Amino acid sequence: MTKFEELHKLKEEMEKDDTLPLKKGATKLVFGTGNTKAKILCIGEGPGHNEDKIGEPFVGQAGKLLDKLFPLAGLTRKEVFITNIVHHRPPENRDPEPHEIEAYRKYLDKIIKIIDPEVIITLGRFSMAKFLPNVFISSVHGKKYNVSWNGKNIVVVPMYHPAASLRNGNVMEAEKTDFVNLREILKKIQNDKQSLVNSEKNDKVEVEQMNLV
Repeated sequence: MTKFEELHKLKEEMEKDDTLPLKKGATKLVFGTGNTKAKILCIGEGPGHNEDKIGEPFVGQAGKLLDKLFPLAGLTRKEVFITNIVHHRPPENRDPEPHEIEAYRKYLDKIIKIIDPEVIITLGRFSMAKFLPNVFISSVHGKKYNVSWNGKNIVVVPMYHPAASLRNGNVMEAEKTDFVNLREILKKIQNDKQSLVNSEKNDKVEVEQMNLV
């Protein structure tokens, strides 16, 4: 089964789950969208009005800003997969509550497992707290963290939520800088990965040569 097929199967499972606490007041399930083979996963907070209406994450004003921020990091939306901490719209766009986040956690965990990303970009404090609990986003935004998640090492880069940038000019400037710096973080990860591959190739050649002696 491909990642695409696994994700669609999971989406169908979520759509049938009437125990999800925010489902009753929502219009559509906002599962996620993007490149199913992506090495970068973006996790936001929860759907807003436009997302609830269309059924896709980050399609409103915050999404338009995110589309402008991606190129600063050398990315496009087509290169990443985007989802949220909760997949139905909280009433009046309020913050998701702890029990709601917990209810959706098993599905988000499965999305992460299926996508199997090398890098997770958290957008906002709620998704940040999943990987970096007990910290303030004002202290950690834009920095690279190596996190062990379900036995796998993943790079987590916490970012401000684009909606926060739209409300605050200072946050907007910080977010732009963070995405510019993200370009270097991603470049270094790729270079380190390539160096490891080259090293493994050299080790293999050495072993083969030794076996010939």
